[in-house]
Amino acid sequence: RPKITRVLSNLIENAIEEDNDEIQRCGNGERLNNNALTNGGGYAEYVAVPAGQCLPVPKGLNLTDAAGLPETYFTVWNNVFYQQDLPQSGNFLVHGGAGGIGSTAIQLGAAFGLNVFTTCSSSEKMAFCEAIGATRAINYKEEDFSEIVSEAGGAHIILDMLGGDYVAKNFAAAAMDARLIQVAFNRGPKVEINALPIMTKRLAWTGSTLRPRSADFKAAIASDLLDKVWPLFESGKLRAVTYSTFPLEKADEAHALMESSKHTGKILLTL
Repeated sequence: RPKITRVLSNLIENAIEEDNDEIQRCGNGERLNNNALTNGGGYAEYVAVPAGQCLPVPKGLNLTDAAGLPETYFTVWNNVFYQQDLPQSGNFLVHGGAGGIGSTAIQLGAAFGLNVFTTCSSSEKMAFCEAIGATRAINYKEEDFSEIVSEAGGAHIILDMLGGDYVAKNFAAAAMDARLIQVAFNRGPKVEINALPIMTKRLAWTGSTLRPRSADFKAAIASDLLDKVWPLFESGKLRAVTYSTFPLEKADEAHALMESSKHTGKILLTL
């Protein structure tokens, strides 16, 4: 189990200062190497990262945009795609489509042949989500996503970071034998629900956290990403979605922007 630091951030991008023989796919001292998922501490000037969690910058991306990839791609790939059989032309419901996790999930879902439905809060965010691959963006303030998705045959996979009252709506939106994946509870973890659909629809409701997982597990995810996902950046099927950057000394402004939910995609800090 990796040691946990109180220093924020799970992702970094910079040159490797010192490596060992384990770092072969990244090289040594090249400006393209340290695109990495950390175990925390990304706001520090220097951070130690297990070699297996390092990835090269995808071809065609600059260093800044590449810095926003690791946490969201590790998270979405681990929860939705890794060692899973995807339903052919299945429906994939992604909540919070305009955020970092959401925009990553939309692009990956579309790239691997899924019909992506996503929820967001404005017409501008709807347009953004559909521009990056969503089949149907849903303004949750004006429409009932569970009805819309159900009319389309139900969601075979649901990625949710909201919880709260969305749990029951997810059950309603789910197709038979669907997978419901919980990666956060922004609307709260305590809910009263009718759990009968888990039985009647044969639902698999699961969740995970990535930071406490072993270095070996994260290395396996990194290797899978390098093999199956990183080439999609070069081919143009995937793109980095950076909304804005702030110098590290203005981290408070970056956090205020994130909390305002006015952004689409990633907010990054630079040194």
